[in-house]
Amino acid sequence: MPKLGYLLPTRERVMEGHHETGFLLALAEKAEGMGFDSIWVGDSLTARPRHDPLTLLAAVAARTRKAELGTAVLLPALRNPVLLAHQVATLDRLCEGRLILGIGIAADTPSIRRDFEAAGVPFDKRVGRMNDAMRLCRALWTGQPVDWQGYWTVKQATVGPTPHRPGGPPIWIGGSSGPALRRAADRGDGWLPQGPPKDGMRAGIEAILRRREETRPGEPIDLGINAEPVYLGEPTFEVESWTLTGSSDHVAERLRRYRKLGVNHMQLRFRSRSVDELVDQIEQFGREVAPQLDG
Repeated sequence: MPKLGYLLPTRERVMEGHHETGFLLALAEKAEGMGFDSIWVGDSLTARPRHDPLTLLAAVAARTRKAELGTAVLLPALRNPVLLAHQVATLDRLCEGRLILGIGIAADTPSIRRDFEAAGVPFDKRVGRMNDAMRLCRALWTGQPVDWQGYWTVKQATVGPTPHRPGGPPIWIGGSSGPALRRAADRGDGWLPQGPPKDGMRAGIEAILRRREETRPGEPIDLGINAEPVYLGEPTFEVESWTLTGSSDHVAERLRRYRKLGVNHMQLRFRSRSVDELVDQIEQFGREVAPQLDG
């Protein structure tokens, strides 16, 4: 059976004017109690206001015991990598090695460009900054003094604590473009696209696995999807995105298609018209859909 993840509705809650965190932490506990394997949060500054992902996951870490905790996806280019390495290592210690660091470069939209402008980061340098930042983070996570000359200059820097897992948490690469697929194959421990590749999931996965065998032969890679949102009990319709709608049997059949392609970690997002309906959707999925995904 694939691992099942739940994406907390941080953006939706803020959009509705509910900025408190108690409900989100209760949802994280509920999802873990229902058997979800991971809890995820998104990232944005001004483009899509929401809770800071690393801070929120620190609170989730204290309220959960088994579920993995992930970012879907964090934008490293917006952050100083020395501070990021320190925060991530501390969070990985808090959750005792349950962290998955999903990262990406962000889509090219006017609102996201304004995010980068507000943070003082050149948008057209985001790929290079992300790559350099993550290499620097990995170097700092060794606990050894680091000298670095790139987008940032670091001299004999040591960051502590080191992460719970030697070398740091697994890094999953977001995105579905050709370059994103290559980054996932070359540098990622996993792939977490936010939408299907242009040529479809089968072609995307095959491209990643071919390149992986060329650049990192014998090293496995986790393959994820971000199915959003999930509607249960609504009329069935098919779309090109990962919107899943219809009966529980139909949603399960759609998810099994991805499982057959090699997807082993399914991140799910539920959207509803009320808090009670949201909880009902999660419970219904756990009762009626999840058991059909085994095998």
